[in-house]
Amino acid sequence: MKGPDGKEIWSVGKYLEIMPMKKLVYEDNFADNKGNVVSPSYYDMPGEWGYVTVTLTFEEKDGKTRMILKHEGIPEDMYEDCITGWQQSLDKLESNVK
Repeated sequence: MKGPDGKEIWSVGKYLEIMPMKKLVYEDNFADNKGNVVSPSYYDMPGEWGYVTVTLTFEEKDGKTRMILKHEGIPEDMYEDCITGWQQSLDKLESNVK
């Protein structure tokens, strides 16, 4: 990830489930720029997260794709920051797929 201030945040993970056109599940963890797992404190974030799980489910609705995102394992005090980050990422995706 690259924030508006130019700060880069790296991550590593693995896919747990892939159902083409239906569902994608993966686990994710913070990493340094070489792919080594690091604590969130490496990026000045609170808490010990461990791996988090992201589930994306896709449904067709009225000729469009509806995506449902579930992000599990986030410390409660980081919810709002994660919502902001996902919204920025999804806004970028939307601007590139129109």
